Amino acid sequence: MPSRPRNAAERLRWELSDGLTIGRRYLTHWVAEPGRIVASLVFPGMMVLLFGYVFGSAMVVPGGGDYREFLMPGLFVMTMAMGIATTVTAVTADAARGITDRFRSLPMARSAVVTGRCLADMVNSVVDLVVLIACGLLVGWRWHGSLIDAAAAVGLLLLLRFALVWVGIYLGLILPSPESVAVVLAPVYPLTMISNTFVSPQQLPDWLGAIAAWNPLSSTVSATRQLFGNPGAAGDTSWIAEHATLMAVVWPLVLVVIFVPLAIRRYRGLSD
Repeated sequence: MPSRPRNAAERLRWELSDGLTIGRRYLTHWVAEPGRIVASLVFPGMMVLLFGYVFGSAMVVPGGGDYREFLMPGLFVMTMAMGIATTVTAVTADAARGITDRFRSLPMARSAVVTGRCLADMVNSVVDLVVLIACGLLVGWRWHGSLIDAAAAVGLLLLLRFALVWVGIYLGLILPSPESVAVVLAPVYPLTMISNTFVSPQQLPDWLGAIAAWNPLSSTVSATRQLFGNPGAAGDTSWIAEHATLMAVVWPLVLVVIFVPLAIRRYRGLSD
């Protein structure tokens, strides 16, 4: 049995090494399931076709502009948000099958399971985002700012996903069984819809528009529209809209500050 690290530097290397090992394990399982890979890659394309062409034919962008360019930043955010379902399902399934308990019995860093899960889900999210961007380019979406602005927009999308990964890990650790996942995830889809993903909050009834404007996902959508130079970013003079980029950083960081300690504490306290 390997000896435990004696100082902070050794402990950090130990935790990183074990986290990478667990992350590779999750990614290996993902690669070994080609049907799952195909489904995860086809779904973003179907979303672009469905919302961009079927529903989009009846949509009008406030201030003018192409609806598909208005839509794509919203779909980027929606994909990052819907990824929480993958995280919660995987964590709950591992716990139900006893895999989490077996990991806890091994001489490894206690944080490795949750950090490995986070690493694997972030890699999967990058792949999903690349596929969705490619789909957007195929249907005519373009970014009109600099490469630095575009990279900043991608960074905000991944920051949101990173925060939601930790929310998903915590929820997966507290759920009693895989059957309970559907109940917890039921609000996720309405949360992505009651936002500025598909229409501007200005086009909604006042009370619903206020909810949509203050939806944390809306800040990331607005910020990425601004950074990509896509239509729909201008015209809303509310405080939350004018500070979209700031709030696209603040909301995820608040989630990280809350849920990273909760997830790690919950994992360490399992069966105690």
